[in-house]
Amino acid sequence: MEKPNIIEYSVFGEYALFTDPMSKTGGEKFSYQIPTYQALKGITESIYWKPTIVWVIDECRIMNPIQTESKGIRPIKYNGGNDLSFYTYLRKVEYRVKAHFEWNENRKDLAHDRNENKHYDIARRMVERGGRRDIFLGARECQGYVEPCEFHQGKGAYDDRNLSFGIMVHGITYPDEAVREEEKGKMTVRLWNARMKDGVIRFPRPEECEIRRVLHKAKEKNFTLGENFTGLGEFEGGDIFGTAKDFG
Repeated sequence: MEKPNIIEYSVFGEYALFTDPMSKTGGEKFSYQIPTYQALKGITESIYWKPTIVWVIDECRIMNPIQTESKGIRPIKYNGGNDLSFYTYLRKVEYRVKAHFEWNENRKDLAHDRNENKHYDIARRMVERGGRRDIFLGARECQGYVEPCEFHQGKGAYDDRNLSFGIMVHGITYPDEAVREEEKGKMTVRLWNARMKDGVIRFPRPEECEIRRVLHKAKEKNFTLGENFTGLGEFEGGDIFGTAKDFG
């Protein structure tokens, strides 16, 4: 793919929770100040995704001031009953996201589905329709909404400011998307030194993150005719809303 197919969208909601894993040890949850690469990748995949493609998040623009709100939550205990915790959410968030897709080179079995124009046209239409699946801003209780936009239009809250957010989670590399040979067949967590310049966060590509740790061995999902997909038509797109399997 010589020129990446780019989509631009705005995602917004009343609350967001991009959990800092350091805050989980005591049963509490505290949100990062900005979304992680993995959270934005998940949102983009909720708009449109097929195993043939891999979404790469290029940039994120922070449109609203960063503000937090704590809530008392009664989560369910593993051994039954309820507990009392405080979760700290981001409030009234809006982000503008620029992303593009590339072929998943690990999925040689889906090479027949590498139709660039088809995937781009469907992705663009799904942005206009608010996504194929429900949008969540980091956690299921944080409903999000997607609209098409021009990435650089409008005034953001930090357009003239540069900020550093320190070391934070970038995302997880799953076996079917691993690029580095030493990480194939494994699940790897990535971290990076997050920075904002003129209100825009420019993410490094997953393979460019220098701080990495292998979590455990894992297998990529195989697609077997008659077992977990019904035929090649599922990967050929059908109508613009896909097939029933796409929503399953």
